[in-house]
Amino acid sequence: MKITIYHNPACGTSRNTLALIRNTGIEPEVIEYLKQPPSLATLTKLIGDSGLTVREAIRQKETLYTELGLDAPDLTDMQLLETMQAHPALINRPFVVTPGGTRLCRPSELVLDILSAPQKAAFAKEDGEVVVNAERQRVK
Repeated sequence: MKITIYHNPACGTSRNTLALIRNTGIEPEVIEYLKQPPSLATLTKLIGDSGLTVREAIRQKETLYTELGLDAPDLTDMQLLETMQAHPALINRPFVVTPGGTRLCRPSELVLDILSAPQKAAFAKEDGEVVVNAERQRVK
């Protein structure tokens, strides 16, 4: 099963998502999107396949968002996509692609919705929140 994660190792949510994938015993393709930004076509597909709008996929907490005036309502999706591609720090993360679908995994446990392989062990996020219990069941 091929799984791809667009990952930022400095992001706790991204690290937790990657760990949840690995907790299935599967090693995903890890794309550090800050070093290898997705093409415009790939970015467009990730957002579309995840069911999000471009504005929902842009990282509004990023300083560049304000600096570049990306909150302007007259900006088109294409203008936003081109800016995200040019400045990958503006891409919200992590996007995960599996045969079961594509998701922006915020919070990280959303990845469980698109993983077909079961969790192999209990799992707690870096902050201690239990996501998968000792019976390997998702905690809601």
